[in-house]
Amino acid sequence: MKHLTLSILFVSAIFSKPALEAGKPNFVIIFTDDQGYADIGCFGSTDIRTPRLDQMAKEGMKFTSFYGQPICGPSRAALMTGCYPMRVAERGNIKQVHPILHSEEVTIAEVLKKEGYTTACFGKWDLAKHAQRGFFPDLMPNFQGFDYFYGTPTSNDGLVNLYRDCHLIEEKSDMSTLTERYTDEAIAFMQKNKSKPFFVYVPHTMPHTRLDASPRFKGKSKRGLYGDVIEEIDFNTGRIIDAVKELGLAENTYILFTSDNGPWLIKNKDYADGRLRTDHGGSAGLLRSGKVSTFEGGVRVPTILWGPGRVPAKTTCDKLASTLDMMPTLAALAGTKPPPDRVIDGENITHLFHGQFEEANPDKAFYYYLRMHLQAVRQGNWKLHLVREAKPIGSAPFSNNVHIGPADRIGFDKPFLVDLKNDIGETTNVADSHPKVVKRLLALAESMREDLGDYDRVGKNMRFFDPLEHRPSKPPVPSSRKKRPKK
Repeated sequence: MKHLTLSILFVSAIFSKPALEAGKPNFVIIFTDDQGYADIGCFGSTDIRTPRLDQMAKEGMKFTSFYGQPICGPSRAALMTGCYPMRVAERGNIKQVHPILHSEEVTIAEVLKKEGYTTACFGKWDLAKHAQRGFFPDLMPNFQGFDYFYGTPTSNDGLVNLYRDCHLIEEKSDMSTLTERYTDEAIAFMQKNKSKPFFVYVPHTMPHTRLDASPRFKGKSKRGLYGDVIEEIDFNTGRIIDAVKELGLAENTYILFTSDNGPWLIKNKDYADGRLRTDHGGSAGLLRSGKVSTFEGGVRVPTILWGPGRVPAKTTCDKLASTLDMMPTLAALAGTKPPPDRVIDGENITHLFHGQFEEANPDKAFYYYLRMHLQAVRQGNWKLHLVREAKPIGSAPFSNNVHIGPADRIGFDKPFLVDLKNDIGETTNVADSHPKVVKRLLALAESMREDLGDYDRVGKNMRFFDPLEHRPSKPPVPSSRKKRPKK
């Protein structure tokens, strides 16, 4: 009997690791482009119908203090690497407006791939140069940890060229088909790989303009074409959830829905919050300003997490979290860790995923960079806007920021402290009433400048992977094009 017991234990040990491997959770991240905080019903929209996202929130968790970065490329760099865009190395050691992610940077996909995950990206990449042509092929998803890619190199400002892996399969694609086609491909990938853990990343082209929607949705929303686009994204998010359920993977899959940054107000009449049928940008609701801004409307994004049996239903998390946290969190859930040879800004927030809000880090801070300029810091409910000029040199090429309303193109001649719990619109400076809070947040900002840098200095942990004669003292930027002399 003793020998039989030992034999059973031995056989059990042999099969325990594969069983654990099979139990690794699947991950799906749906990442929209320029969708505002209030462009979902459960986040306040009254004129855009989002029944599937609303149901997703009922079955899961809403994050109401979740952050991206102010613009497209930097937000993608932060999500993929777990680092502030200022920190990551870029090809040629130049700090581009939209990061050209260095091949030696490590992405979420690379971390998960080492743990046996199959990985795929469906949609907009934007980390191999902000261009539909002339980008760096060796920095596209297939070379950054993804087994499969179906999508486009960058934004749809003028056109979309569609690629399957490294091959151009369609030039000037019909943009009205993209949301559905990305979803079709993502579902097919999950069906094909249902027997092993997968990471599916769906960075939608929409609602970044130029906008378009399929005939099923076009002209159907009370909010015009922009609303049509969001309602189509909502429907296709539901299709992904349904597919996961039909595959019997609901109990072992996390789905995160979020946006890269706030709404593009320049696409709205008079830079107003999106509300008219003719507006092609979104709404930040009660939040101030929008995309290309470090006011809340520019960086706080609508976020929903779904994971039956693990993510508690009908819950709201107002604890501080961001796209920076996704790499360490997904790594932990997969049974591994981020790369140990570099600074990672995000932290493991599996406790928040599972509703253990009391375990949240009370000292967690978020730093608001616009381009290379540190403009604000948040800790708890306190947010401190740092002293800055109305046209700060460190925000170039957004120093003269035509993307946001004139009322928000302002500077601060003294620290501007906001209590976000009571003043979500960031209207009132309460610095004089809370000098200790101001002192603490100023110290945090200075510490981050030393570590990461600012427009006038290179931080000790800013990364440069290409050869350098000497480490720069200021963040290196592309040389400006010289104007040709008039004949």
